[in-house]
Amino acid sequence: MSFVNLTDEQCLATLCPDPFCRERYWYVFLSSSLITFLGGLVAVVITRLCWGRIGGNNMNTNRTSLIDGEEEDVPCMTLVREWANSLVSAQTKIGKFLVSLYFMLSMASFVLYLFDTNEPVERCFVIGQDVIFQIDLSFNIFFLLFFGIRFFASQDKLWFWLSLNSIVDFATIPPIFVSLIMSRTWLGLRSLRALRLLQLSEILQLLTILRTSNPIRLVSLLTIFLSMWLTVAGIVHLLENSGDPWDNFSNANPISYWTCVYLLIVTMSTVGYGDVTAKTVLGTVVMTVFIFGGLAMFATYVPEIFEIAGRRNKYGGPYQQERGKKHIVVCGHITYDSIANFLKDFLHKDRDDVNVEIVVFDCNTPDLELEALFKRHFTQLTFIQGSVLNSVDLERVQLVEADACLVLCNKYCNDPDEEDAANIMRVISVKNFHPKIRTIVQLMQYHNKAYLLNIPSWNWREGDDVICIAELKLGFIAQSCLAPGFSTIMANLFAMRSNSEIEREVAFVSNVGAMTDVVPTQDGSSLVAVGNTGEMQLFRDAWQSYYLEGCGAEMYTEFLSKAFAGMTFPEVAVVCFQKLKLLLIAIEANIDASESVIAINPGTHLKVQEGTLGFFIAGSAHEVKRAYFYCKSCHEDITDVEKIKQCTCETADFMHRRKGSARRKVDLFKGKKRTKTVSILPHMQMQRIDGKPSNGTVRLGISRPSVGSCGELYFKLRHVVQSGGNSDAVCSDILKKFKRDRKQKHRDSEDSTSGEDVYDYDSTGMFHWCKERTLEEATLDQEMLKNTVLTSHVVVCVFGDATSPIIGLRNFVMPLRASNFHKEELKKIVMLGRIEYLRREWEALKNFPNVYFLNGSPLSRAHLRKVNVNQSDMCVILSSNAISGEQENLQDKEGILASLNLKAMRFDDSVGLSDKLMSQGGQRLVVPIASDGESDDEVVETEVFNPVAHHLGGSPRQLLHSREQSAGTSVPIITELVNDSNVQFLDQDDDDDPDTELYLTQPFACGTAFAVSVLDSLMSATYFNDNALTLIRTLITGGATPELEQILAEGAGMKPGRSTPELLVNRDRTRVAQLPLFEGPFTQYGDGRMYGDLFIDALKKYNILCFGIYRYRDQAMATATPSAARYVITNPPYEFPLATTDLVFCLMHFNPSPPKARNIMSKKRKRRKDGSSGEVRQDQSSATTPEEGGHLNGTHTARGGVMVEEDAKEKHVEPEPPPPTVNMTPALAMKNDKCQQQ
Repeated sequence: MSFVNLTDEQCLATLCPDPFCRERYWYVFLSSSLITFLGGLVAVVITRLCWGRIGGNNMNTNRTSLIDGEEEDVPCMTLVREWANSLVSAQTKIGKFLVSLYFMLSMASFVLYLFDTNEPVERCFVIGQDVIFQIDLSFNIFFLLFFGIRFFASQDKLWFWLSLNSIVDFATIPPIFVSLIMSRTWLGLRSLRALRLLQLSEILQLLTILRTSNPIRLVSLLTIFLSMWLTVAGIVHLLENSGDPWDNFSNANPISYWTCVYLLIVTMSTVGYGDVTAKTVLGTVVMTVFIFGGLAMFATYVPEIFEIAGRRNKYGGPYQQERGKKHIVVCGHITYDSIANFLKDFLHKDRDDVNVEIVVFDCNTPDLELEALFKRHFTQLTFIQGSVLNSVDLERVQLVEADACLVLCNKYCNDPDEEDAANIMRVISVKNFHPKIRTIVQLMQYHNKAYLLNIPSWNWREGDDVICIAELKLGFIAQSCLAPGFSTIMANLFAMRSNSEIEREVAFVSNVGAMTDVVPTQDGSSLVAVGNTGEMQLFRDAWQSYYLEGCGAEMYTEFLSKAFAGMTFPEVAVVCFQKLKLLLIAIEANIDASESVIAINPGTHLKVQEGTLGFFIAGSAHEVKRAYFYCKSCHEDITDVEKIKQCTCETADFMHRRKGSARRKVDLFKGKKRTKTVSILPHMQMQRIDGKPSNGTVRLGISRPSVGSCGELYFKLRHVVQSGGNSDAVCSDILKKFKRDRKQKHRDSEDSTSGEDVYDYDSTGMFHWCKERTLEEATLDQEMLKNTVLTSHVVVCVFGDATSPIIGLRNFVMPLRASNFHKEELKKIVMLGRIEYLRREWEALKNFPNVYFLNGSPLSRAHLRKVNVNQSDMCVILSSNAISGEQENLQDKEGILASLNLKAMRFDDSVGLSDKLMSQGGQRLVVPIASDGESDDEVVETEVFNPVAHHLGGSPRQLLHSREQSAGTSVPIITELVNDSNVQFLDQDDDDDPDTELYLTQPFACGTAFAVSVLDSLMSATYFNDNALTLIRTLITGGATPELEQILAEGAGMKPGRSTPELLVNRDRTRVAQLPLFEGPFTQYGDGRMYGDLFIDALKKYNILCFGIYRYRDQAMATATPSAARYVITNPPYEFPLATTDLVFCLMHFNPSPPKARNIMSKKRKRRKDGSSGEVRQDQSSATTPEEGGHLNGTHTARGGVMVEEDAKEKHVEPEPPPPTVNMTPALAMKNDKCQQQ
């Protein structure tokens, strides 16, 4: 209705006289806005013109003052403008509050206008009775104050005066004060307040609600349409309800505000129903203008809106974390293969109780194949699209609440350094956003690990880990040169293998064997009657059952029972293996309440304490619980291991698992504070190294232990005693033994150096070191080949040129140059490849001894003959890092061709071999046993054998006879593969299906093939167990430490270290070895005796910890063409029968005596025994029996010799079976046992 039609009652209600009530004063309200705008505009223009002249003079004055060196005070107006600008721009909290409040009050004022649209356009009112007017007046007072602040903050006053926000204030603020004076109101242009909606996107960004470009643009477009409709609808409503002035407002068209909004929408969409139209001339003019502007906006913005809505990222929202459920963030190289391999291990069905959700985070939109993978795992996986380098996106994935962040790398990239740089940047971004989050990152190159040390919040002791692909890959291959097949054992131990899959494969082999008449042989193999002839042949796949049973073994950790407290490591290991059917390989030795060290087969150096954490190899998580439940009083006479369960003794449940309460490991060190503590929850009782928990997973909350040498452990223990630490953790016998070993090493060092400072090792004492050599000095030419004896060496075939990516050969050389080898035991390393590439690698290899190069091609048979590949201990064929993008199967073409080429070669190297090897006897394995820890006679030579014939299992003479017609197939080879499916091309006699998994193929089982894909399981294993990667890296890298990585990070290379006792003790650490059964001290076990007897005898007598067997695939020679290939058997059972040709995987200790000193002492002992029988009897009376303990230090490879020594215990245990004489030297005792068996 129009105000001209006010009734008498309406006028009376306003307390306004009748003529005044019915008159129109709209021009007064409109004039107030125009006068304010025009008057201010003129004032701004005049002020600007006058200020321009004054400002020019001030500029000249300022220049003069600056020249004279006078300081000028900052004007007050400048300070006010800066203060106002900080408020308007929302740079402070107060500014943000004012800007947000200004927007919300503007919207509230527009809502009040919508209520007033139900009243007449112009009317009188009583101020005291109109609540809406009072509220609106208070809002406009705030708008006026904020307008003044904005005016002072603006740099250009004229531009500010003409801005849209200022025009809205001119049209709305002055009329409200006119209404206050005249006691009447006019709707006027108050609908312009809707234009404040254009600032909605800015406010949402200010409140960090909108953070990405697409939502911001979409909100901006929507607010443009909405604000235009609401504003123009208010204008049309005003004009239609007022009428045309020239018709004396007689043609007013009563229409509601929302009907006007409907009219605008229908008109803009070009529908035009015609049910509602503008009646007044002014209204028609506005609608006509709106049609042109609206259509232009509709044609421009609507397609953009639909485009943004169409490409709206369904993965762009935030991650919604479920209560009581942890989540990890996986980022980096996200592809179908990388995520599928990760999920296969992380979400394995044997780990169905893992309460962890995976958030995959990547900036690329997933393809259809990857989306299908996400849908299959939607209950445990969420994909969020965003950038790791964007803090807004990191907040979307709730990185602060995440349990860990895992960064994957592209193992098949063309540029490894570029890939590492990208991952390091991701780590920097993650650590900057949340310094305390645990981060596990994959890197390609070893030298790039140094950049992680530059991150202040990177702390490996708190769980941060880096999985270096080159370091681990080449470390596995290098250890396979020392113990062939070791890479296969380790890969199977930390990989997830389903027990059902293993049982199915074993059942398949058994069913095939059951179809025929199987006749067991003496050596444990099977003969099968084939056809009607009944000819006995070896069943070709019988070896797979043994191999697959070993594949089911994994690494676990569990706290040892109180029954083991006070026992030495060998004693505990024997009980675990013999009684509990578990293989204990390491323990976590507590130095004090804040530091611990993982001791791998420490021998008698350590005694188990209460709460010691053990590292086991077992078949399932259920089996490892026996180590915790074992009670000597209750389980001593139990023979069935399945009955070893938790008993009711008070000391049985020392971790309070029975009550289900949390128990912190700090309770074991009362009164002392650990850096972090561990909680053993009821459903999180055990953790597995490869991430397979029993009833949940346990992350040790304590500071992660390091893996050091036994010598390093001694110095730490000594420091604890001197500082008044926990003396119970230190045994006086241990300290006494270490002091004795330290004196011996110092004495050996003085004998060899003659008082001069010798630098044979690096500054950490972990690796051999030599003076820097040039590449020319290490390059083998024709003259050097004549003067260099290349036997029992390692040949490395390298494919690369001047532009190929760096492989990182230092990671291959370091395990072969570990300091726990004596210098005489180091194998020569000959690298065959193009000199252009090898020159780029030489900078990292120049300080390693006995490393040589030959410029040539690995595909050339002439070059292979030059390096005597047929007399090498191992030929390593490394794949090129140059990844071909054409076909994946062609990525391994060089390695496959080189392997087949070598196998097709034939050699006749009998000439000269007898003169060289038979005269020197090759390298000898000496097994010395110390008669007494305090005796001056360190060594007694008990057994000497020549390991040159290990591969064929015969004597050197038999070896010469066999090598007269030897072929390339007899040369030990290990080939690195990029693509797993290419393993089918390595062995022509292998009938493996191309779709067979890598671990089920014959080359992998035999240790002759290695693929980088086996390292995929390490991400999951490292996440579920902090110590997994530390233990694995120690076993394969030869002793690389964070201290060495820090030294290499400085770029100066490996630095020499003076051979001091403190440095030499770092050599006393465990290493992987292979011992034969056809010769040496363990020949008595090679005739079908049980594996358990060998395990116990080796551990008790020599501190050798056996963990596997390397056996011929065709064990029985009944086949027409028996293969020389061997396969691995992991952790055989106690009753497993041994064969004479078996090689045993074991962990040995370092022997401090150099080989020359041992040979001299053995000769002295021999002359003493031959010269005086009385002396022999005297020695016999003071000697200890072999059963008395000690450790066998050293290592042995399949075709290289080692030196081993035993330290006897001080207690005496009668040997079983007893020798004929009571007092007998260890040498005579061992020979006597051998004679009895023969």
